[in-house]
Amino acid sequence: MTNTLDPVQLQTALANLHQAGMPGVFAEVRDNDETWRGAAGVADVDTGRPVTADMRHRVGSITKTFTAAAVLRQVDNGEIDLDTPIGHYLPQLVPGERGKAITVRMLINHTSGLTEYLPRAYPSLAGFPALAKTTPQSLDDNRFTKFHPTELIELGVSSPPCGTPGGTPGVYSNTNYLLLSQLLESVTGSSAEKCITRDVIERAGLRDTELPDGPSIDGPHSLHYEAWVGMIDPPRDYSVFDMSFVGPAASLISTVADLNRFYRLLLAGEIISRSSLAQMQRTIPVIAFDGKTLDYGLGLHRLTVPGRGICWGHDGSVWGGGAISMISADGTRQMSIAVNLQRWNRLDAEGRPQPHPIDGALQALIQLALGG
Repeated sequence: MTNTLDPVQLQTALANLHQAGMPGVFAEVRDNDETWRGAAGVADVDTGRPVTADMRHRVGSITKTFTAAAVLRQVDNGEIDLDTPIGHYLPQLVPGERGKAITVRMLINHTSGLTEYLPRAYPSLAGFPALAKTTPQSLDDNRFTKFHPTELIELGVSSPPCGTPGGTPGVYSNTNYLLLSQLLESVTGSSAEKCITRDVIERAGLRDTELPDGPSIDGPHSLHYEAWVGMIDPPRDYSVFDMSFVGPAASLISTVADLNRFYRLLLAGEIISRSSLAQMQRTIPVIAFDGKTLDYGLGLHRLTVPGRGICWGHDGSVWGGGAISMISADGTRQMSIAVNLQRWNRLDAEGRPQPHPIDGALQALIQLALGG
């Protein structure tokens, strides 16, 4: 097991990912008290402006860990019970028998059976995540569309269920986390964004992290290039985008340094109680959008890394931007990586993603960064 950081190897791994086709990548890796930051590639393919390790970035579903932590803060305060039906708190949003059967816990770990709303909110994504049947036109059509969370929740709740409440494997769905945002609003009397900011972001001392209230990223940042499995060629920048279509499910803007600080404090029991952290780390199988099975807890992935062992964290993707942040179970090794191209794999005639050099280069970087 690697116990020290090798700056040359890490920078080489970043450069390899850039050379494999990733426009820009930046990362922070920590081993005990030693920290390394690096970057490779460009933030703007037209101007050649380089990426830097301190850039702010949309981190997608990593937001879910923040939202889950905010809910668990209210569990610690006695305002929310994980095994109380969501219909008790939000009877108008999840009425009837489903509201009685689906608990708060089932929303956080994606075993509610509630269907993903995105294909109905973005009509030309009707085949999502079966990307071969979709077109990316809705990305342009809805770049500045302002959605209200309750209308998106209604789209998910009114769709045929994707499973039975509490059944496993669970099915990953943003509908769950928009409901959690409404739950936070109901019990705290303030918006979910304010609650997450106060109880999680500010509690952790994250200076460059926010849930945005507009379509732009403030401060130094990269452009976000979406390829949509080759349907957008060359890939197009979607860094300016109204994120109300995901809200507290996937809209967070952060830095690799802030992400590492957040997960380090979370796993040390400094954001939520030790008992709530234990609940967070109770995992079940969940089917992700890409069909892979995640070992998923309450807003946390568990990943077993060869040579390192169990790690905890989350990854995320938005239009053109992606990130992954993981920390070893003992807290000694940690990495956060951000990339500025998404859905780079083209599809074959049967609609299956084809291998791309980025795939292997990214996995090699993750393995090296986690010291496996």
